[in-house]
Amino acid sequence: MKILLVDGTIIGRKTGAILEQVQTYIKDFNPDMELVMLSLADYEHQFVDGRPLGEYNKDMQEIVHRFENADGYIIATPIFQGSIPGVLKNTFDMLHPRTMRYKPVSIVANGGTYQHHLVIENQLKPILDYFRCLVTPNYVYTHTSHFDDTNTIINEDVHDRLRELARVFVQYAEMSQNLSKETIDNP
Repeated sequence: MKILLVDGTIIGRKTGAILEQVQTYIKDFNPDMELVMLSLADYEHQFVDGRPLGEYNKDMQEIVHRFENADGYIIATPIFQGSIPGVLKNTFDMLHPRTMRYKPVSIVANGGTYQHHLVIENQLKPILDYFRCLVTPNYVYTHTSHFDDTNTIINEDVHDRLRELARVFVQYAEMSQNLSKETIDNP
């Protein structure tokens, strides 16, 4: 299985640090999974405006193809101004509604206040529900105090929650292999 670990921002290092830790824990539970990082900071983005995919630049097309070719996702996002970054929402806007259907997804996020975890519940989960993803019930929200000056996670509770997230994600991924991605209804 190919799992896309999505760093959903173009600035900062904390979401990437969380993804690297999740990658390590997933490998502990299933070393056979192919884990591929996708950092949105590595691409030249265009605003999504409804054009056909072929009319966007190669970077935007590559992002879409990487999502299409993945069997599951770990979505990492910072919370800015009480919301997910525009670049992450723009990426979701590029995807066909069936792209992520019945594929497992886990969420990790970080922010500067403890209240921002609600963005996951109020913004990110509804988007993933629209795509009909298999969203794991546990997500991990981190606060800036959980990191040291080098963006290393120093909080043991966060490590425990990331391990649990990885364990549950692997089980969802295995379960999803038996689900048909075909549908008899419209998107």
